[in-house]
Amino acid sequence: MSPTRRLAELGLTLPPVAAPVAAYVPAVEAAGLVVTSGQLPTRGGALVSVGKVGAEVSVADAVAAARVAVLNALAAASAVVGGLDAIGRVVKLVVYVASAPDFTGQPQVANGASVLLGEIFGAAGEHARSAVGVGVLPLDAPVEIELTVAPAGS
Repeated sequence: MSPTRRLAELGLTLPPVAAPVAAYVPAVEAAGLVVTSGQLPTRGGALVSVGKVGAEVSVADAVAAARVAVLNALAAASAVVGGLDAIGRVVKLVVYVASAPDFTGQPQVANGASVLLGEIFGAAGEHARSAVGVGVLPLDAPVEIELTVAPAGS
């Protein structure tokens, strides 16, 4: 089954590509890979939650935010390769988690994005990953995601 059909079965759609808020592009293709800029958990131009995970933002809300951010990353990558079905493999996921000083559950938050990629792409969604705790992210977002994918046929 195609990634587009899997996404539809999950009741999800790719959002429009988020407009850059500074001097960068949402995604670029080079050396046979597509790399996205950091994508925030925005829906309709607004963050779905704000603050530090483990303080103002619950783990459950951060997991949900990671799912939103990875959909934004997929939208950016899809725009470069010609659609979701033109993504052949997810290569690497980097998840930055704005964390309270004592919060150590970054991998659990990152699983929100990782699990969704598996649901959409099956085995082609298995990826290398980093989950990194940081003090603050742009706009006080709880999560930011970077995605690297290989176009189909690469």
